[in-house]
Amino acid sequence: MKEELIDVLDENGIKTGETLPRSEIHKKGLWHRIIVVAIINDKNEILIQQRSNNKDKNPGMWDISVTGHLSAGQDSLSAATREISEEVSVSLGYTVEVKDFRFMFSFRKEEYVNENHYDRQFYDFFILRQKGLTSENITFQESEVQAIKFVSVSEFNQMREKSIFVDRKEVYDELSNYLFRI
Repeated sequence: MKEELIDVLDENGIKTGETLPRSEIHKKGLWHRIIVVAIINDKNEILIQQRSNNKDKNPGMWDISVTGHLSAGQDSLSAATREISEEVSVSLGYTVEVKDFRFMFSFRKEEYVNENHYDRQFYDFFILRQKGLTSENITFQESEVQAIKFVSVSEFNQMREKSIFVDRKEVYDELSNYLFRI
């Protein structure tokens, strides 16, 4: 399988015109963009996923509903819909559309993982509210995810306190504030 190509960004989040394989982006510590999506059902519960133990970064940890890199030439909303279809499939007879997403905010973050993986990422955070979602009508990509579940805001925050989540403090804070306002 050919490795995904990703647009290289400058320190302001602007495309440089260069595209490189994902592994090279991480090895060189180049800026790039990812999406983060919180899927929320009509009970105001958040879909969370437990990352596969085979993942090279944060194996076995709990994470927000969907995350992923933007492929070269792709915008954030297209990446969000693609990642949802790749990682989580909903058996409700409809597809997620770009208009269903609510953009929350963007931020940038740097994180040293190891000598071959240095993240310098711009995050675009979206919320997707969908009716009728339960754990039973969702299937997930087992190579990426080993478990899913819906949790209340209070359970979500209790899990955060136990440090069993991937470090996405900015996203989790905004998500908690958003759900408490509703």
